[in-house]
Amino acid sequence: MTMKALKQQFEQYLEQQIYNKEPVNLYLPIKYTLENGGKRVRPLLVLRSAKSFGVNTEMALPAASAIEIFHNFTLLHDDIMDAAPIRRGKPTVHRKWDENTAILSGDTMLVWAYKMLEAYDGSVYKQLNQLLNQTAIEVCEGQQMDMDFETRQDVEIPEYIEMIRLKTAVLLGAALQFGGILAQVAPSDIKNIADFGVQLGLAFQIQDDYLDTFGHKETFGKRIGGDILDRKKTFLYITALQKAMPDDRAKLLELFQNQQISDDDLIHQTVRIFQKYQVDKVAQDQIEVYTQAALSALKQTHLPEKEKVFWRKFAYDLMHRAS
Repeated sequence: MTMKALKQQFEQYLEQQIYNKEPVNLYLPIKYTLENGGKRVRPLLVLRSAKSFGVNTEMALPAASAIEIFHNFTLLHDDIMDAAPIRRGKPTVHRKWDENTAILSGDTMLVWAYKMLEAYDGSVYKQLNQLLNQTAIEVCEGQQMDMDFETRQDVEIPEYIEMIRLKTAVLLGAALQFGGILAQVAPSDIKNIADFGVQLGLAFQIQDDYLDTFGHKETFGKRIGGDILDRKKTFLYITALQKAMPDDRAKLLELFQNQQISDDDLIHQTVRIFQKYQVDKVAQDQIEVYTQAALSALKQTHLPEKEKVFWRKFAYDLMHRAS
């Protein structure tokens, strides 16, 4: 079954779960959120991991739904915290309805994610539930770190890596672990497939930082320089601060504190400093380090070779997306 077919299978299943629930004012924002669900990367990782380990994908649908509902819950609440007006090209829930509705709908999604795991019994249920608990805590820890970084000028690269590991990468690892848990494979295989997902998640996030500044709008799908305009402490920014001579470091700090500068000037002057200290190359080198770490973890699994070929291609396609 192709990833396209798996996505269609998942979409049909998820639609059945959210069809005509009441009260409408609670479930309509949830339906709105889930129907605007993007590429469905995380539930597809659950389904494809389960398939790789020999599990029928129908059995994995509730677990895949739990991951996707939880992920969208985090986005809904993130949007409130960030006062974000748009998510995936549409008004955010707190803008389309109001903050109280967004909070309550988000809370319901969190509980609902756990409820989806009730489709499983015994040891499988316990392992899935424990993993989602741990992952949920880690995602919240990552979000708090990211919020703390907004008011700090002394963020170090190891802290940044830990933040993106918690906020982004652990959920990818958990999605892949779900497949292994459903198949009840050896703990070593569950750990290795999780490491594959986490390391690939780190590579992906640093690549996202890189493409936001050095990619092309037509293929990246977002405005180039958006992270700079948002004054985000990305891998590029932190690396530049660490490598820059005192005058350039002071200039970079000043640029990110200046609220009067035009968007074009902010982007142009920041990129000039990035290029001067070759932070683009540093980022590309680090992307390769984490990609190779992911492939090394994959190699240590006991998956059939044809499945390893699939996941190697998946990693290659992910890390060589249009720039």
